[in-house]
Amino acid sequence: MRLVVLLSLGILMILPAESFEPLTMTAIGFGIAGSAAYFRCKFTECCDDRSIPGNIGALRDSLDRTLFGQHIVKQHVVAALEAHFRSRSTSRKPLVISFHGQPGTGKNFVADQIAQALYLEGSKSGYVTKYLGQADFPNADFVQYYKQRISLEVRNQLGKCPRSLFIFDEVDKMPSGVFDTLASLADYNVFTDGTDNTKAIFIFLSNTAGKHIADHLGNLMKSGVLREETRLGDFEKLLKNAAYNLEGGLKQTALIESHVIDHFIPFLPMEQAHVVKCLEEEFWRWNMQPKKSAIAEILKNSISYDRKHNMFAISGCKTLEKKS
Repeated sequence: MRLVVLLSLGILMILPAESFEPLTMTAIGFGIAGSAAYFRCKFTECCDDRSIPGNIGALRDSLDRTLFGQHIVKQHVVAALEAHFRSRSTSRKPLVISFHGQPGTGKNFVADQIAQALYLEGSKSGYVTKYLGQADFPNADFVQYYKQRISLEVRNQLGKCPRSLFIFDEVDKMPSGVFDTLASLADYNVFTDGTDNTKAIFIFLSNTAGKHIADHLGNLMKSGVLREETRLGDFEKLLKNAAYNLEGGLKQTALIESHVIDHFIPFLPMEQAHVVKCLEEEFWRWNMQPKKSAIAEILKNSISYDRKHNMFAISGCKTLEKKS
């Protein structure tokens, strides 16, 4: 005699299989499979709300506490993510953002904070994919292979979880044309193979236009505009033109030609006051009381400023961890 084992409301029942009609047996099979998936997703990562909470409030709080000198980033990145998550059921394209700025201004830091806030496992999530320009796409002779690789891997990842995050770092070090096949995956498209790209997020990180941002900000400040009064509109066209015309992965790319990138975000160069805040944060991170004398010594011996305006730290807050 065949037996059927049922688990219902925590009660284990063993009943003869003959007690059930064929349709009932089928329903039981689906129920068991569903229960198994439910319990699996309670303890391992799944493409669901538990594993992808999308905690925009936590991101906003974290950036308010730990990101210095980047009021434009805080205003527009948080708002863009909030709108994207709010409209997931009706969105017709993924969210595509391009970060631009000099080294040490916080591009990688913000990308990591986004992953930490959106995914339960943060940047270690299986639904977060990160590419590095020099490591993943080092040779311009292999652009055709790189384009196919990106297309295949992005499609496969979207198949596993439509709510995936893709981060492309060191875009300025990637060969031109590498993103040509990505344009269709990041645009308004319906795919016949069932690929759902509308809930995904693509973030590009680049040093491209970092000097342009610093020069423009310096000129604005010298003309009497306060740093905190600058707006996204003061930089967005400059970033778009620089990304399209300067060497790098976005040069003359269909991503820009087709207006696939939703936001070009400037990371402003850091002034001494911002570097001081970064240093203080490093001291606190190591459970140490920030010492004014130590900070003054680091500022004197380890921080250099741009020659044109003599107000922006060349390396921003980068490498401060090794100096504090």
